[in-house]
Amino acid sequence: KTVEAAACNSPGIFSYIDTVFRPRPPQKPPRSWLQTRKTPAMSALEEFAQASLRAWAPVLSKVKKAVVFMDERCAEALHWSGGFAALLEAGATNLKQFSSFEACGVNEPKAVFVVSSLLKGRTVDIIRDVVTLSHFQYCVVFTCVPHSVHLFANHVTAELEGSPVFEQFEEKLCEWMGNMNYTAEVMHAPVAFAPVSQQLLLAPAFAHLFPLLPPDLRAINAKRPEKKKLGSLQDVDMGALPAELQVEVRSLVAALSSLFDSTGTREESFAVGPMSRIIAGELANHPQARHRRKTAANKASIIFVDRTLDLTGAVGHHGDNLVEKILTALKPLPGHVTDVQVDVSELTSLQQTPHTHNPLAPGCLAQTREPAARLMWEAMLSGKQKEAVMEVRRHLVEAASKEKLPIKMSMGRVTPEQLCSYIKLFRSSWESLQGHSGVLQLGLATAQTLRHPSLPRWDACLAFERLLLQALCDSDLPAVLRQLLPLMKPRGGQDSSPSGFREDECGPDELILLLVYLYSLAAEARQDVKEGELDKLERELVGALTLVFTQEEELSPLVQKITGCLKPEDLTTERAHSAVEDMFETLRSLSHTRDHLKQLRSVYTASDGVHQASYRPFLRQILEEVFRPDRSECPDLEHTSGGLTELLKTGFSMFMKVSRPHPSDNDLLFLFVLGGITPSELRIIKETVHTNKPGTQVLLLSTRLLRPTDIAELLFATPRLVPDIGV
Repeated sequence: KTVEAAACNSPGIFSYIDTVFRPRPPQKPPRSWLQTRKTPAMSALEEFAQASLRAWAPVLSKVKKAVVFMDERCAEALHWSGGFAALLEAGATNLKQFSSFEACGVNEPKAVFVVSSLLKGRTVDIIRDVVTLSHFQYCVVFTCVPHSVHLFANHVTAELEGSPVFEQFEEKLCEWMGNMNYTAEVMHAPVAFAPVSQQLLLAPAFAHLFPLLPPDLRAINAKRPEKKKLGSLQDVDMGALPAELQVEVRSLVAALSSLFDSTGTREESFAVGPMSRIIAGELANHPQARHRRKTAANKASIIFVDRTLDLTGAVGHHGDNLVEKILTALKPLPGHVTDVQVDVSELTSLQQTPHTHNPLAPGCLAQTREPAARLMWEAMLSGKQKEAVMEVRRHLVEAASKEKLPIKMSMGRVTPEQLCSYIKLFRSSWESLQGHSGVLQLGLATAQTLRHPSLPRWDACLAFERLLLQALCDSDLPAVLRQLLPLMKPRGGQDSSPSGFREDECGPDELILLLVYLYSLAAEARQDVKEGELDKLERELVGALTLVFTQEEELSPLVQKITGCLKPEDLTTERAHSAVEDMFETLRSLSHTRDHLKQLRSVYTASDGVHQASYRPFLRQILEEVFRPDRSECPDLEHTSGGLTELLKTGFSMFMKVSRPHPSDNDLLFLFVLGGITPSELRIIKETVHTNKPGTQVLLLSTRLLRPTDIAELLFATPRLVPDIGV
């Protein structure tokens, strides 16, 4: 009952389970916040994880006795960096959504706004609405976008002293508060990165930033004079990008630069892919980067990689990873890109029926304050599924034993029923439940995933992907695509369940993912295709998939985004057909994403008669090239750091032997995957490093932790050229 009462009084969507199962408060504020400092024993990976936490220190120093308004992107970064409890410990009185429909009373004179966007357009409108409807006397605004990018967004090219854009906004805040003698502060806070694990930092603010594709090049060329049209994506530079995308790129570069500045690290940048080359070049020429090259004591290499160079691994169901299945099976946490909702009703005595609304705030995967839960999460994220599930059971057994709960041990295969029986033991003790809330939420996420009805479809997709891999060996693309046609039919039939379709029957989402999987490997198929044969087959597929869309009784979130329709009755045949045709235009371009590469041109190993055909992860290939014992240069790894010194080296290398920088020169390597990374790839990278160069520390950075459907959304339902920057 105590749990239920706490859940019903939850202060809002940003606190989530922090307020439901808040751990026992520590005697002193955690050192990881305002007092974090590097110790001699701290590894480079730990130092960078702590640096992302330290970025919140300026915000936490201002929130005492304040109501905090935070947008969803910053809230997600905070969610993985201590959560709402960190604000409470720093003295905040409340946390509210960044919305024009929020305001504060007379007894709440101080507000702190934390936003991920420019102080322009929609962001300014919301701040003005909140301030004018409240009674503030002291306002502080933090933005993740630095002042230099604000100048660029306002078309100011000259270097100005101070921070005039921020100073002007401070004056506006005083006007909105109604008294120019009140206090207003505006400053930059680089709270862009979320330490999801010891090995992985994500940038939620850039979750929708994705490498460009050939259709985007056509859109760029449509606005350029005939003589200045670009021949390929490799010819696109920063100046050719739309202003909105330039703002996103500059903001990301500034966030990376702040991360390296805070750790005193001098980076050597390398890039694979057109978009990565642009970002790496901007980082190399960033004013702070030039200063770091002269003063920073630590050295590191960073390799930027376009996600589009390997979509096979991103949409495939081949990963033997528990977290991948959790992210796919459970619903996303509202307003979040990475985390999911965990049903915690099994920790209560609530009687649930299919028609009752669950009054409990959901649990989640981000358990940052409980050491046992952090260890458990690391094992789930980067281990194989069988090992991860056994680790979940071990942690639950240890927690129950520690609390002297009457646990019944059982060996052998771990089942969701077994995990739930252990978890329910904690209902009898509020202290036990509160002390192990993180482990219990991760245990519930595991159990709910293992018994989820969508898992048979996962297995069906895996089986079909294996079939397609083998078929590519000796077939052309139309022959392989033809194998998809029998699947392209509306769900339901004689063998259907009461839900309307068989559990292992592929729906629209799975069919779209299979198409992406196949087209990303199309270059591996035989190329001797009869003229017009592929076009004819694609027209059949377009018609079949259109029918599948229009016959759905309920549209999935992915189909809603692709078609722009929320309800089946709104989705006409014409609208569905147009959306599917646009999809196929993008699909055709996927087979050419590696055409510009000289060496790393394939992610496929054909069958040799002894071994079956297999998928070769692109990130593994990059690391194997980096860690080659002979340190030979890979022509596809483009070095972009160095400025004038590097240009001189390049010139002198024409006449004499000059050693160029190599990614393996440094013991610390960053791998930044632009467009998202999968949990399976975390394990692949960990194993590759251990096999080839165990002494190297590799830290992964990315824009999001991927579900297979995320790639389909980024390909078919995301404005890559014109991201939403709130203006």
